[in-house]
Amino acid sequence: MTDKSSHILLSPREMAEADRLTIEGGDSGTALMARAGMAVAKVAVADFPDARRIAVLAGPGNNGGDAYVVAQLLREAGREVRLYGLVDPARLSGDAAAAASAWGVATLPLEAFDPTDAGLVIDGLFGAGLARPVEGIAAAAIDRLNAAATPVIAIDLPSGVSGESGKALGAAVCADLTVTFFRRKPGHLLEPGRSLCGRTIVADIGIGPAVLDRIAPQTFANEPDLWLSDYRSPADAGHKYDRGHAVVFSGGPSQTGAARLAALAALRGGAGLVTLFAPASAMMVNAMHLTAVMLKRCNDADELATLIEDARFNAFVLGPGFGVGETARSFATAILEKGRRLVLDADGISSFREAPDALFAAAGEGARLQGPAEPLLLLTPHEGEFKRLFPDIAADCSLSKLDRARAAARRAGAIVVLKGRDTVIAAPDGRAAINANGTPWLATAGTGDVLAGIVAAQLAQGMPSFAAACVGVWMHGRVAELFGPGLISEDLPAMLSKVHIELQALVRRED
Repeated sequence: MTDKSSHILLSPREMAEADRLTIEGGDSGTALMARAGMAVAKVAVADFPDARRIAVLAGPGNNGGDAYVVAQLLREAGREVRLYGLVDPARLSGDAAAAASAWGVATLPLEAFDPTDAGLVIDGLFGAGLARPVEGIAAAAIDRLNAAATPVIAIDLPSGVSGESGKALGAAVCADLTVTFFRRKPGHLLEPGRSLCGRTIVADIGIGPAVLDRIAPQTFANEPDLWLSDYRSPADAGHKYDRGHAVVFSGGPSQTGAARLAALAALRGGAGLVTLFAPASAMMVNAMHLTAVMLKRCNDADELATLIEDARFNAFVLGPGFGVGETARSFATAILEKGRRLVLDADGISSFREAPDALFAAAGEGARLQGPAEPLLLLTPHEGEFKRLFPDIAADCSLSKLDRARAAARRAGAIVVLKGRDTVIAAPDGRAAINANGTPWLATAGTGDVLAGIVAAQLAQGMPSFAAACVGVWMHGRVAELFGPGLISEDLPAMLSKVHIELQALVRRED
């Protein structure tokens, strides 16, 4: 049976609480450590069958205790095991001390560790709860390990990576494979932790999912189980008006391509109708390129006010190729104050660099007047654009990417999609999702415009704002995976059909 809560991520503090609740329920810490060690040992034997000589690195805490268990099990499996400890085993306490005592063989000093003398290294120096930089003897050992070609399995997280932020705290192990327990941590998905983990396996060590009800986590991996119940497929007896009407604003005659990319993505993404609002000077340029996407003139705030009296226009994209300035500010404000949902991207975000509070106030005023249950404003910045709207949050080096997105969402009263390889989607109520798919080929001109259009398509169909952003980001990444190398932004919209097929198959399986 599939675990429907596997998309939940636990902070190190929450994971410690899951352990505590499990032990409180009658299990023991020793049993949990034994199962964790067994899980790692099984992976080592299965994935590295030719590694006869194995070096195991043990740290001072429970991660080190797991390492002692792994070493014992691998020795029993017939491997030649050398265990290197950061501290004297006599200084260990609790479950880790019991595991070290069961090892029964001399523990070698970490200074003597030579990764070239092993066919596999098990990294059990530090776990997800690491809170200070790795230095000294441990850092030197990690540097030697990273310089070698020996494959590495990390226990829980590569040593030196924060489970909370994914940041490398001083020296950090670059692992080929990571085995974690019960649930992933944010550090498994946030960079550089995501890259340093290699492939991540989540092992069951006997912690029941019922503890999640007590913990009430609000951080998730952006995967279909998170939002599949909100995903909208066309109804058999439906029609195009059931699927909403998205609007994308075009820039001037020499800046129309980005808006057309977003508009086509909105149509392919599931919106029933899509219209491009363009200034008179860009009407003919756009008309020469559009077929299924409709076109209306929108020169100024007065014309916009008339157009949006039509309540069927229910999702808007402003920013791609639009230009920075007062027009963008007045258009965004008008849409929000009318109570419509708006994806603000690129030039739209930059237009509020000097007046972010005006943007946030307009979103709040529209929400108060209309009384929607969902945020009206969805911001899709890359790091540079994020800094323009939230300079103080961006400058706070103590915050992780997850923290920054959450803080910005609370301040703006908006959904914030902080883009990158580890895109974070955050809501004002504290929910946040970290994206886990996509490829480096998405780092090319115009892909952000396509993302804005895909998100707008989900809004147009009536999806809740947080779910719409999560679905849009996931679909965007999945398209890139399906297309493969050589991707450019124009390739993305046509590939969306394959993603819809996959999602509809998942929906049918759920039903």
